[in-house]
Amino acid sequence: MSLVLASGISISLDGFMAGPRQSHEAPLGVGGERLHDWAWATRSMRELHGMEGGEEGADDAWARRSLEGVGATIMGRNMFGPVRGSWGDGSWRGWWGEDPPFHHPVFVLTHHARPSLDMEGGTTFHFVTGGIEEALERARDVAGELDVRVGGGASTLRQFLAAGLLDQIHLVVTQTLLGGGERLLDPLPESFAEGYACTTFQPTEGVVHVVLERR
Repeated sequence: MSLVLASGISISLDGFMAGPRQSHEAPLGVGGERLHDWAWATRSMRELHGMEGGEEGADDAWARRSLEGVGATIMGRNMFGPVRGSWGDGSWRGWWGEDPPFHHPVFVLTHHARPSLDMEGGTTFHFVTGGIEEALERARDVAGELDVRVGGGASTLRQFLAAGLLDQIHLVVTQTLLGGGERLLDPLPESFAEGYACTTFQPTEGVVHVVLERR
């Protein structure tokens, strides 16, 4: 059965998904790149981005699992890029170059309409102005029997969690302390705790993998 899920979502020990002062030069905020050190060390993540080497083991298995069976991705505008307000001349085409690592349709939440972008490798960015419900409906239509993955940023994930629209979320709790930035789980309504349960809690050498599933 197709699921709506968020996978491989790295957070700091103090609950931040991105560090403070996000910018073009620091898209994940100051220190935020450290949240993903565990993923970049794995063979699966390095292969996805055309890199050699990488470690196998528990973290690699989690990274590989997060990439499998996904037919569409939903992300917030901040994850797509640093441009704010109108899209200007439209020259910004994402952080990932002309061959993004998704290889399926991606729906970007925004308040400003923009024509879809066809990229290399099967990725097409669609810009959705109707909110999370419209984005989810369109993503499910194209994903078919495959899963729909919800990416960052923190605000987008909070909206899906608060609405109870995520079937599963895989968090990776790192040893990093950021002290500020974008919190993932705060604020959320009290119904969040009633609606989700922790079904997996697996420490590895440097992180803890936590899976929350909708009851």
